[in-house]
Amino acid sequence: MTNTKADTTPVVGINHVALEVGDIEEALAFYGSFLDFELRGKSETMAFIDMGDQFLALTKVDEQPRDAHRHFGLVVADKALVERRVKEMGVDIVSDRFLDFRDPWGNRIEIVGYENIQFSKTDSVLSGMKLGHLEKIDSAKQELAEKGLA
Repeated sequence: MTNTKADTTPVVGINHVALEVGDIEEALAFYGSFLDFELRGKSETMAFIDMGDQFLALTKVDEQPRDAHRHFGLVVADKALVERRVKEMGVDIVSDRFLDFRDPWGNRIEIVGYENIQFSKTDSVLSGMKLGHLEKIDSAKQELAEKGLA
């Protein structure tokens, strides 16, 4: 189904995903055990893991109920490496079909290998989505250039 109503706008992608965690430092150590990342920023109650033109936001909360099915797919360059690392860490894989596991706060993560999905926002992809007219503001272009992504 395609929604082409005149008063709607196309979905372009995800800027960030926010996860609730019990402790920022513990969360950074957990994710740092299997992901190579740089911090975009950090405070006592939040941390931002840089993912090129996107980011993962970690937010400190006192309690978070565990979810049965809500999850997000995290794209990585080497899925086999992440699988090996999380197994070494003793993390339970919660899906026989996918590489899904929970962080210590109950957030369900599905690891997705880059080579297996349509994950790119190059000019040709935007054009193919009929979104070639979209442009980033100067500060966003500068941030991407500083990371070698523009």
